[in-house]
Amino acid sequence: MDSNKKLGLIGKNISYSFSKKFFEDKFQKLMLKGYSYDIFDLNEINEVEGLFSIPELLGFNVTIPYKEKIIDYLDELSDEAEKIGAVNCVLIQNGKKIGYNTDAFGFEKTLLLHKKPPQNTALILGNGGAAKAVEYVLNKNGIASKTVSRKSEINFENLNKETIQNHKIIVQCTPVGTFPNIEECLKFPFEGLSKEHLVIDLIYNPNYTQFIINASNQGAKTVNGYYMLEQQAEKAWEIWNFQKK
Repeated sequence: MDSNKKLGLIGKNISYSFSKKFFEDKFQKLMLKGYSYDIFDLNEINEVEGLFSIPELLGFNVTIPYKEKIIDYLDELSDEAEKIGAVNCVLIQNGKKIGYNTDAFGFEKTLLLHKKPPQNTALILGNGGAAKAVEYVLNKNGIASKTVSRKSEINFENLNKETIQNHKIIVQCTPVGTFPNIEECLKFPFEGLSKEHLVIDLIYNPNYTQFIINASNQGAKTVNGYYMLEQQAEKAWEIWNFQKK
């Protein structure tokens, strides 16, 4: 292994990141010397250009709010990243910057682990980069979905109990309720939920968001974003280490 390989995470206000600890633990477990994982907190996406001049940089993860904006700075996209229109993992190889979407991989593993056969229609709450990956995976698995966002046809103002009853999978993709604002919760008609529902909240910090607590109180099966996060990170590690031509 050559020494000094750098990895990292770009985003905005990301001091609470899971990724740094995850990868530093991995370096230790695999006894890899000379690997480091840094947090690159960028005020604006164009600051990423500075990172591309770091010679030891193998690649980086991308989080809110840059999963879509990063695309303009890349040379190439994987098929999935292109179809999804969002990137959360970048590989730098021979000076070429390639974008991947490992959120889709992580979400698919989570979904297939918990989904029951009658659950075949979904509501996606939010329309950012993560929501795009979720929509792609639902589509791929033959699950019809609708997006709920501030400006969509079904929005947080007109979303009603009947719509919830008719969609047995709910995926919460907004950052509302993330640490430190753990008291916050999306406006949502929880009374439409039942034990027939699967509710996945992509947030992993805290473990139990107010959204998950409210859904659980209605008897819904609830899952947070931790497993998805681990799986997308494992996939990113694979991309950075096994794509060498």
